[in-house]
Amino acid sequence: MIDHVSIAVRDLKKAEAFYAALLAPLGMTKLREWPGAAIGYGKKYPDFWINLRHAMDRVADDSGVHICLRAADTAAVDAFHAAALQAGGASDGAPGRRTKYHDNYYAAFIRDPDGNRIEAVTFAQGK
Repeated sequence: MIDHVSIAVRDLKKAEAFYAALLAPLGMTKLREWPGAAIGYGKKYPDFWINLRHAMDRVADDSGVHICLRAADTAAVDAFHAAALQAGGASDGAPGRRTKYHDNYYAAFIRDPDGNRIEAVTFAQGK
């Protein structure tokens, strides 16, 4: 079982604003901060962290790494995607069913300004 994940960002203040908007539709808020170093988001405890790495390069599109977060329903997936675009992220897969994974798999994929690939998923009933 995974307890928490963290990703690197080049600008902590910009990333804080981006992730506050992105994670709100999933019911996650800022729960912990180590000023100038890291910020933890979650529902009850910080299980998603952003960590400052000034010198890092943008994450390569073909790195293969992505993080998937569970959404309550399709509306939350849609809101996650819209919030990411509004906050300066890029779409890496619009909201919709991904039946190649599962008949009820409904997800959206985004890239944050540093190139990190984040997904939101729910399992929607019906077709």
